[in-house]
Amino acid sequence: MSLPRAKSETGDPLLLTPGPLTTSKSVKQAMLHDWGSRDPAFIALNRRVLEGLAEIAGGDGLVTVPMQGSGTFAVEAMIGTLVPRDGKLLILINGAYGQRAGKIADRAARAWTALETAEDTPPDIATLSAALDADPAITHVFAVHCETTSGILNPIAEIADAVAAKDRRLLVDSMSAFGALEINAAKVRYDALAASSNKCLEGVPGLGFVLCREDALRAAAGNAHALSLDLADQFLALERTGQYRFTPPIHVIAALAQALDEHRDEGGVAGRGGRYRRNCRTLIDGLRDLGFETLLPDRLQAPIIVTFRMPGHPNFSFQTFYDALAERGFLIYPGKLTVAESFRIGCIGRLDERDMAGAVEAVRDVMTQMKVPTGAAA
Repeated sequence: MSLPRAKSETGDPLLLTPGPLTTSKSVKQAMLHDWGSRDPAFIALNRRVLEGLAEIAGGDGLVTVPMQGSGTFAVEAMIGTLVPRDGKLLILINGAYGQRAGKIADRAARAWTALETAEDTPPDIATLSAALDADPAITHVFAVHCETTSGILNPIAEIADAVAAKDRRLLVDSMSAFGALEINAAKVRYDALAASSNKCLEGVPGLGFVLCREDALRAAAGNAHALSLDLADQFLALERTGQYRFTPPIHVIAALAQALDEHRDEGGVAGRGGRYRRNCRTLIDGLRDLGFETLLPDRLQAPIIVTFRMPGHPNFSFQTFYDALAERGFLIYPGKLTVAESFRIGCIGRLDERDMAGAVEAVRDVMTQMKVPTGAAA
């Protein structure tokens, strides 16, 4: 007999994805009002959001520069503004988002090189240090905090120490980690960090942002390869007028203001990260009991999204599995790996251990329906 269909508090399916994700009813309700983009009330609301984001990051010496669009807009703005036209970027790659940074550097006409490891392997710090010694032209290093291709947690503090020791500048894509995994600027030295509204902050899609060292940002004035992606120009306009240069995603910003209040009320980074870790543990333990195998060992697993190897039983069909879980109210993600056939299940958003336990039971129910006795890989 099938389990009851899972739903969010607004009756929608639960999104077991790395974002967009399930949001609270109160975050959705924050978008029910209209704001004038140049009205003092909206300007004050936006200022509160930008200051709140800098606070989460550790505050001192940081400014928040918002960027209309998805997280990739923020990453492209960060690379195109902070890396000088005559600079060179070293990109640490172990998944799709490191690879995307290379495509961005190409479009921005920035020289770059890469240190690439397999999707289940973090970058080696000694190899990074040696690469910086070998190539004095490298001015900046780009690293992904949590690479959602696999769910791997990269050693961002050690990377930052190695980059600083060689007197280079670090740019971080913390899209799937910021707000849940600590990356305090007082402890981890970076020039800029990109993230977005619709990941661990549990807002809605539409606003990326870059947390920048103010001195580095001011020094980058005139670097940008694109008008709309010029972080320095956006910052100077906000500093001067309190207003965006171009139309802001007003309703998204209002939702993020509410989401930040809820983040603070949950206990900030520690509280949000703690809930996600409990979700992740419930999911992994439950699916391992059904025979499923995780791609990553626990020591490399971020509590954001988990990659499971595809079951090897001949009755298993991922599309059937996906559709049957969707019918029960759980939407998961296909895999993106080159190293193994896989699928992914997210642990973030307005979900708790009960939701994850429900997802495990739904998987058990679907496996029985498919006549697949074990989730073990081939």
